[in-house]
Amino acid sequence: MRCPFCGHDDTQVKDSRPTEDNSAIRRRRFCTACGSRFTTFERVQLRELIVVKKNGQRAPFDRDKLARSLAIAVRKRPVDPDRVERIVNSIQRRLESCGEAEISTTSIGELVMEALANLDQVAYVRFASVYRDFREAKDFGDFVGKLGGEIGLDD
Repeated sequence: MRCPFCGHDDTQVKDSRPTEDNSAIRRRRFCTACGSRFTTFERVQLRELIVVKKNGQRAPFDRDKLARSLAIAVRKRPVDPDRVERIVNSIQRRLESCGEAEISTTSIGELVMEALANLDQVAYVRFASVYRDFREAKDFGDFVGKLGGEIGLDD
């Protein structure tokens, strides 16, 4: 593993342990050249996933992009970061085990919407505003109105 500080190719693993949800191995590493310490995570990848965008363009699945999208949606909300990490892991496992090598952005977006609906209503609306491409305040009102009806807020 290359040192992120000096670029030296030879680093040593000082400690390895599974993460709390056993989805990855956390490794503490030490660079013999500059003496820096850093952490890496090793995850199982069942298959190489390709994301098919709405314009037909194809790109490799980026787990970090999914995590960033969720983090933006839950920013300043009372949501434990570990729950977000578990959602990312769950979505990635579902995508890898679905049997398809190419996944549409729509499929990924629906999985995220489903997860956020069960996690935090504000984060759900935030994500929906980008995912469903709300153009004006009326779009928010319509969406929240439907959401209120689904969870019984119209009383």
